[in-house]
Amino acid sequence: MEGINNLETPNKVSEKRKSVLSTPYKNIPPSPFMQKLGYGTGVNVYLMKRSPRGLSHSPWAVKKINPLCNDHYRSMYQKRLTDEAKILKSLHHPNIVGYRAFTEASDGSMCLAMEYGGEKSLNDLIEERYKHSQGPFPAAIILKVALNMARGLKYLHQEKKLLHGDIKSSNVVIKGDFETIKICDVGVSLSLDENMTVTDPEAYYIGTEPWKPKEALEENGIITDKADIFAFGLTLWEMMTLSIPHINLNLTDDDGDDDTTFDESNFDDEAYYEALGTRPPINMDELNESYQKVIELFSVCTNEDPKARPSAAHIVEALELDGQ
Repeated sequence: MEGINNLETPNKVSEKRKSVLSTPYKNIPPSPFMQKLGYGTGVNVYLMKRSPRGLSHSPWAVKKINPLCNDHYRSMYQKRLTDEAKILKSLHHPNIVGYRAFTEASDGSMCLAMEYGGEKSLNDLIEERYKHSQGPFPAAIILKVALNMARGLKYLHQEKKLLHGDIKSSNVVIKGDFETIKICDVGVSLSLDENMTVTDPEAYYIGTEPWKPKEALEENGIITDKADIFAFGLTLWEMMTLSIPHINLNLTDDDGDDDTTFDESNFDDEAYYEALGTRPPINMDELNESYQKVIELFSVCTNEDPKARPSAAHIVEALELDGQ
């Protein structure tokens, strides 16, 4: 699919885009009139409230291109946003964030509107827990997140033949006290063939470096559905350690100072790059016997051999059998 670089008039949706997404024009306010929820690479996410004249409409989360992007990156992110909108519109699953609209805001920027239910990202919750020194999430909560994520991945892999391509805590949204758990940000998804393998020669696995499996770091690595499973395993690790994979492991503390503030000069680049694609260690002193199933699941999902990792369907089956 071609990008959306041919936009000529800022207030008119192109016929090509209409034919791809068939979304009627929606009145999206300019960014300053919406609450900023977060940001990603090249994009910002806002809360759009929709209750005019006393009517009750559920709010939307609106993803827009960061206005500070230069023309080269803006074009790339616009194409990615268009691709994400097309993919998201085709997805219908309780563990995948729902599509609402794809249109232009009044300032001419392209917007992808998605369902919003007062969610925070799992990464937000991890950071809050770390800030308040609350320790690992309870094992039961981690297993609940694991089951719901695995159900979403099973749907993507088996029914839609899609690799998510960027699984991590910031791409999981949580409503309330883990009432709902949904995967978001399908903008870098890749098509899978009948063997669950990415075979398109033009396809490129983007991911996020600390969560990348070994095969995604190799020049000619074969990417399969198991790339998502490796990143899924590291997401469980995040909930146990409240850390980013491979980052905190490589900070030196030569003077014995207890200050854990990140200092770039103390970052061991060589150790970090050597650790990428491997299973990070766990401090077992912080985890009691209730975490046994979590640790076992994390360990098998982060095997360096993709063939030794379970499929999302196998994870769902195992967790449902255990009564999660």
